[in-house]
Amino acid sequence: MMRSSKRRSLKKWEQDMALQRISILFKLAHLCHSNRPDRSRRYMKLALAIAMRYRVRLPAELKKRVCKTCNTYLMPSNTVRIRLRNGYLVYTCLECGREKRYPYKRISWRSDNK
Repeated sequence: MMRSSKRRSLKKWEQDMALQRISILFKLAHLCHSNRPDRSRRYMKLALAIAMRYRVRLPAELKKRVCKTCNTYLMPSNTVRIRLRNGYLVYTCLECGREKRYPYKRISWRSDNK
């Protein structure tokens, strides 16, 4: 006799609702970041908790906006330093010092015709 799985399958509308809530939380974090960074960090924690609870993947552009270590909303020149180093974009969180590297492809500006 086979055991039934205790995990319930999530409905599509639940995952859509979770993505909508996550995007709203990211917008709120962006708006209140300069005035209340503690509230912004709380919004990031809530967004990540919703993503884990409903097993939703964060889009890449949102994933780059949050520090995994301290849950800070990453705003360029305010809470994150972005540098180009050896073919990588290096994001350095200014709160905790964590570095995250994203590869990029270099474009040659020289023409091949000689």
